[in-house]
Amino acid sequence: MSVIYSAGVPAEAAGSSTYKELSVFGDVFERVRAQYVTPPAEDKLIENAINGMLSSLDPHSSYMNAKDAEDMRTQTKGEFGGLGIEVTMEDELVKVITPIDDTPAAKAGVLAGDYISEIDGQSVRGLKLEDAVEKMRGAVNTPIKLTLIRKGADKPIELTIVRDVVAVQAVKSRVEDDVGYLRIISFTEKTYPDMEKAIKKIKDTVPADKLKGYVLDLRLNPGGLLDQAINVSDALLQRGEVVSTRGRNPDETRRFNAGPGDLTDGKPVIVLINGGSASASEIVAGALQDLRRATVLGTRSFGKGSVQTIIPLGENGALRLTTALYYTPSGRSIQGTGITPDIKVEEPLPQELQGKMVTEGESSLRGHIKGQSETDEGSGSVAYVPPDPKDDVQLNYALDLLRGKKTDPAFPPNPDKAVVAK
Repeated sequence: MSVIYSAGVPAEAAGSSTYKELSVFGDVFERVRAQYVTPPAEDKLIENAINGMLSSLDPHSSYMNAKDAEDMRTQTKGEFGGLGIEVTMEDELVKVITPIDDTPAAKAGVLAGDYISEIDGQSVRGLKLEDAVEKMRGAVNTPIKLTLIRKGADKPIELTIVRDVVAVQAVKSRVEDDVGYLRIISFTEKTYPDMEKAIKKIKDTVPADKLKGYVLDLRLNPGGLLDQAINVSDALLQRGEVVSTRGRNPDETRRFNAGPGDLTDGKPVIVLINGGSASASEIVAGALQDLRRATVLGTRSFGKGSVQTIIPLGENGALRLTTALYYTPSGRSIQGTGITPDIKVEEPLPQELQGKMVTEGESSLRGHIKGQSETDEGSGSVAYVPPDPKDDVQLNYALDLLRGKKTDPAFPPNPDKAVVAK
């Protein structure tokens, strides 16, 4: 997701009919409180009523109580306890958007598109997403059993996973002989500082005249903080609009621009994406693609083009509310469509995964906001990256392009043909 923190929001006054409906709600609440067969927990009644309202909006808006809000703040700092999966709720099941690289869930074999039907033998049906996530959290080194429904599998899959502290390394890097490789795992507060250090290390390792360029790997990246996506894009640009966010009113439009200073000194860049690239990672890919700073290679991304604002509420709770859609420099909305790569290269699935990985993205989520350019084709693609780089077809295709072993009209891109909104 793309997240903005807010100290508060202006509100328009509700109409008189709204207050009449709220009066009905108050009457129902009082009847339940006073007459239900067993005394209900009043705070839970209110919380469930709020979540019922928000669930009618879109899959990414929700209420967070004090603990949920604190967990959110912890996650954006890049370290939290649990299994390491990005999830949503669909058809009363917990759907895995993507497992985060190098976390217990990823190591245990959880795949993007899996549906979690049971947690420790208990059905997730009837649970709010926050409650299901809470059940998956727990003390470090304690086991949890997940029952998964996987496309193409003959029967449910049971996995026992040991919880661990999920300290997400925001950026991984290495040198592939004469090419710098940067993999952004997620967009947390650590991302830009870690990227800056990684690029410096690559420059210190490979002389400038030997360095062919960089691969920026955004595959399986579920997103994160909007400001970090802007900073990462800015790090590779000298100028130009990175992204704009547009809310319900025209005067709420915000534009974010890059400033001088390309950390890679103008070296060629190839961006890798797949169906697990969502939200903030799509902002980066879209900006570098539109401004012709990089060539995007892989398969269509997830298609989450909405921005959630975290609005603090009383008692340390918070509201996570979809307040805007983001647009690339050319004015494209990615919502429900995703980023289409300049060079389509599919990653072959190993035999044991063929027919078992879904290719659906944001456009398949029930209640999602329909994008302005969304078609029946929808968004998303297979979200798979081979564990061994030698088997990684997309990565090796990018390396061959940078080394001149392969050619394509889309590489290198021509900055004179940058596409920007008028």
